[in-house]
Amino acid sequence: MNEFMKQAYDASMINAYDNFETGGPFGAAIVKDGKVIAVANNTVLLSHDPTAHAEINVIRKASSVLHTHDLSKCTLYTSCYPCPMCLGAIIWANIKEVYYGNTKEEAAEIGFRDDDIYNVIRNVNRQKKWEHLKLEQLDHDVTINAFKEFKKKKGKNY
Repeated sequence: MNEFMKQAYDASMINAYDNFETGGPFGAAIVKDGKVIAVANNTVLLSHDPTAHAEINVIRKASSVLHTHDLSKCTLYTSCYPCPMCLGAIIWANIKEVYYGNTKEEAAEIGFRDDDIYNVIRNVNRQKKWEHLKLEQLDHDVTINAFKEFKKKKGKNY
């Protein structure tokens, strides 16, 4: 087994076997220059934070260790194909290389709805499972002002 995937797997096993009440059986590791920077597992239930997925947690840890939001020189190893939220965080962190173990379909088989969320994004089955989700633009004429001001700034770092 790949040594870095093993770290992600070991983190996932904390929830799968040893400590189920912290969250789902997911783990992740971030590596830079062949060295593990951070390892994390899912802590959604423990922290009462629906964003506390393994990938989000490990990105936060690695960013803190490296003192940067730009993880473009890092590689992510995760025990499962990232959910849409985590994939978004991976993209925002500029991580270009991701290795995953399990599929989103396998996550669905044990009760996780990642694949359903991908379907919502694609507008597939939206009426059936996610009819309660209202996604509507509101007050754009006001909210756009923050973007306009930001665009005017000189020498911004983002």
